[in-house]
Amino acid sequence: MTAAEAHGHRSLAEHSYAVLRDRLIMLDIRPGDPVNEAALAEELGIGRTPVREALKRLEAEHLVVSYPRRGTFATGVDITDLAEIAEVRIHLEPVAARRAARNTTAEVRSGAEHLLERLGSLGADSTRRELLAADLDIHRFVYRASGSAHLADVLVRLDNLATRIWSLVLDRLPHLAGHVHEHEDLLRAIAAGDEEAAARIAVEHVRSFEQRVRESL
Repeated sequence: MTAAEAHGHRSLAEHSYAVLRDRLIMLDIRPGDPVNEAALAEELGIGRTPVREALKRLEAEHLVVSYPRRGTFATGVDITDLAEIAEVRIHLEPVAARRAARNTTAEVRSGAEHLLERLGSLGADSTRRELLAADLDIHRFVYRASGSAHLADVLVRLDNLATRIWSLVLDRLPHLAGHVHEHEDLLRAIAAGDEEAAARIAVEHVRSFEQRVRESL
């Protein structure tokens, strides 16, 4: 395999991973549903190998589980995991936000401004998918901006699991748009390089998320 072919293969595997990950997170693939490798490969117009590699990554992230001779299935969503996920996030989210503000660059400021514009276009009439996608993208932006690949990796996995729980109770959350718009102050603090404000807002957001999910149960 040439270098160009290897790069193309990695790109296909990454694309497969991103598509499947977000479908699992937003519960387009419901907990317990089978994940058909062949059907997904055909739908995405790619070979089965990139899909298989994506599924291995997703299994490591506890989003799917594979059983010999039975196949691969979306993992269940356990509401009781909420407290443990929140406990870890409440310590790590402010670290990422603080680092992002400390490391702010022209590129980070531009990214924050772009996301603020995107939030400005979202309102009560926006679809839940649009709001969830914006929330995910903002969190991933902050994690990348932290400059720590290890921290980002842990937080992405935790946020994925938290978003699955959130997706499970969305019908009982009347103020989804308001929750997503809470990110505006965080993005402004990061763009301004205000470490203390960024860390404080990140903690408040995690606490608010946990409280709203609990109130919906």
